[in-house]
Amino acid sequence: MQMRLSRSIVGASEAEAVRRVIEEDGYLGMGAETRRFEEELAAWLGVEPWQVITTNTGTAALTLAVDSLQAESRLPGRQGAVPKILVPSLTFVASFQAIVAAGCLPVACDVLPQTATLDLRDAEKRLDGDVIAIMPVHYASNPWHLDEVYDFARRKGLRVIEDAAHAFGCRHHGRKIGSFGDLVCFSFDGIKNITSGEGGCLVAFDRECAQRAADARLLAVEGDTRSRYAGTRTWTPDIKRLGWRFHLSNIMAAIGRVQLARLEPEFIPARRELAAQYASLLGGLPHLALLETDPEDFVVPHILPVRILDGRKEAFKAALEAQGIPTGVHYKPNHLHSFFAAGPLPLCEQLYDELVTLPLHPGLSREDVEAVCRAAREALI
Repeated sequence: MQMRLSRSIVGASEAEAVRRVIEEDGYLGMGAETRRFEEELAAWLGVEPWQVITTNTGTAALTLAVDSLQAESRLPGRQGAVPKILVPSLTFVASFQAIVAAGCLPVACDVLPQTATLDLRDAEKRLDGDVIAIMPVHYASNPWHLDEVYDFARRKGLRVIEDAAHAFGCRHHGRKIGSFGDLVCFSFDGIKNITSGEGGCLVAFDRECAQRAADARLLAVEGDTRSRYAGTRTWTPDIKRLGWRFHLSNIMAAIGRVQLARLEPEFIPARRELAAQYASLLGGLPHLALLETDPEDFVVPHILPVRILDGRKEAFKAALEAQGIPTGVHYKPNHLHSFFAAGPLPLCEQLYDELVTLPLHPGLSREDVEAVCRAAREALI
């Protein structure tokens, strides 16, 4: 098989889970299988089942998180003003789209060059009375200085929405991402640390936010989650606010349950071992810099971006691709998109000119990583 930058790692167990739902359950929508997936996610994270709200994408989870805050009457802001969310510009466009979809305004912030994560000093400069929350993005699975983000939020009276799309399975100072915090959003799309085909979840640490999100994912039909998990429907609903069709199906949940069981024995060791091999072989290479992580954090890398310095990025990419090695760029900063255009963010723009993503997924072999690093060395020396 040709080397892939990222890929789904699924097989007979996931296929059997889908067969079971189709042939034995017979109901493909949101039901008992989805409830079981939420319960297993909650048990794995060490939280209560009510805190886990599965969704059909990670973007949906982010949208519900923002929406749940937008709905709070106690949020600050001038009468008629649009609530704002501080968010690093160097992130997948989903972060910005979710904020806008939920009726808020993304405020693009700069990042730290050594980690590509949110620069709190820059974020503080962008604070005003309409900012209601801050959205740190765990870029490349890195929950960099997350305690500082929460301290900042407390001091400024803000809520925190973690875009943890890359970070399922990671730990910050010994605590699993999603086991603590405010609102934490994961993605389970096809190439994430676990997949449900398409999917995601919101983990909420506030009952009111959790209930609003659970209802909003089902077109804001109040209490419909309980009905569907009991195998019934809500036939006389009361709709009091906007909702979406964001729920996770039984088929997707069945895949996710198998993947969750494979996470610790298979996926975490494979991703960490391959990343460590990359670090060993690429460390000290001229014109290349690895992104930093906190040694007290347990990072399960979803992607492996490196910085190619001194204007060599395009030549480096071309050299690897000439040898059949795919590369990527994560990401074009959002403030450079026409729809989100904003003032200059020098460090985001610098990193955009440097970042190259190398192949990483549990289907890679050690020999594959050696081949990538050998090609990288030849391109830079």
